[in-house]
Amino acid sequence: MGAESIALIMFGLLVAGLMIGHPLAFVLGGTAILGAVIAGKTMVLGIVINRIFGDVLDNYTLIAIPLFVLMAQFLSNSGVTDRMFESLRLLMSNVRGGLALAVVFISILLAATTGIIGASITVMGVMALRPMLQYGYAPSLTCGVIAASGCLGILIPPSIMLILMASYSPLSVGELFAGAMVPGLILGVLYAVWVFIVAIVRPDMAPSVSPDDMPPRGALIAMLLKEAVPPLLLIFGILGSLLAGIATATEASAIGAILALAIVIARGRFTWASFYDALKETGKTSAMILFIVLGATAFTGVFNITGGLRATQDLIRGLDMAPWMLLTVMMLIVFVLGAFLDWTGIVLLSFPIFLPIVQEMESVNLLWFVVLMAVVLQTSFLTPPFGYALFYLRAIAPKEVRTTDIILGVLPFIGLIVLMCLVVAFVPATVTWLPQVLYQ
Repeated sequence: MGAESIALIMFGLLVAGLMIGHPLAFVLGGTAILGAVIAGKTMVLGIVINRIFGDVLDNYTLIAIPLFVLMAQFLSNSGVTDRMFESLRLLMSNVRGGLALAVVFISILLAATTGIIGASITVMGVMALRPMLQYGYAPSLTCGVIAASGCLGILIPPSIMLILMASYSPLSVGELFAGAMVPGLILGVLYAVWVFIVAIVRPDMAPSVSPDDMPPRGALIAMLLKEAVPPLLLIFGILGSLLAGIATATEASAIGAILALAIVIARGRFTWASFYDALKETGKTSAMILFIVLGATAFTGVFNITGGLRATQDLIRGLDMAPWMLLTVMMLIVFVLGAFLDWTGIVLLSFPIFLPIVQEMESVNLLWFVVLMAVVLQTSFLTPPFGYALFYLRAIAPKEVRTTDIILGVLPFIGLIVLMCLVVAFVPATVTWLPQVLYQ
């Protein structure tokens, strides 16, 4: 059987398994086994097993993932975010759209300290969703800003997605963190600008709020600064040690976990029960990611050895397009896949196909391409029908918030992500400037 036929069969089995509703990790692993059997090359499974134990489970960089997840769990237990949001909410109460702007700013800070999308959206949803609805904010704007802002964690360092991307590319974690930082912050600013525009054009969607129990403004500023110091120290401890070359990503993640635990203890929020829960949730999240990594490694290993990878790359090369058109096609593929797969599956499936082709393009900077792809992957959490942020928000939203409100709410923010992609595409310096300053 030809390599082209094997490629079509394996992709067909992958799509069928996902449509049936099976977990991605098991669909990838099962497709790898069936592909090897259909191709009559079951001996490749032994090679794949050696690759899993030799390359994946022995990958030092991947240790950073459970440590950053543990850091996020500790920070969530500290209660820092709750106090910061409350003080910022009161401080911006008289500003039109002030609550929505507070959500954006706190989400940016959460993104720089957690990198866990589910945790960010859940925390912001619990804190901000009901108050915003009670103060007259439109359900669509409320849901949209919480869902979109909560997804900034996969772009703003320390991002688990960027760590995984680095482990499967020639780039270092530090380079990717530096390259993604400016686009991530700009995207957060775009969200805030959009909220401000909506508040001006449609004040009924984002009214100003004047609480009766308004503390003095000076006291609010002092409270905000006090609550912001611990997470800022955490950010500087992680990114400072990493970008300065003092620590690797794995060592920086360990620093982050220790600092987050220190914050919990200093605030008097430490209990052995919460400590155990943090470890348990870290184990669950890390195991989920690792299972997907193992399944994708098996899939790409069989796909490569049976010739499917080469056939797919030859098909893309055979399109005979200009480099910018080929890159556009790649980004469109990533965007479409985002509606059906999570970022983990997309990265692990597309990198083996795309990166060798991009590295052949002399005029294309690999760091720029990977960060551009990371920006596009922001949409994978927001695009129906399988946007994970939509499900996270649906789970915590009150019954009066309709699913259509959530979907309509994220559409403008998907448009802003597309705009950010164009900015990165036409102004590569947004990606390359900071790494050049730090590493050259």
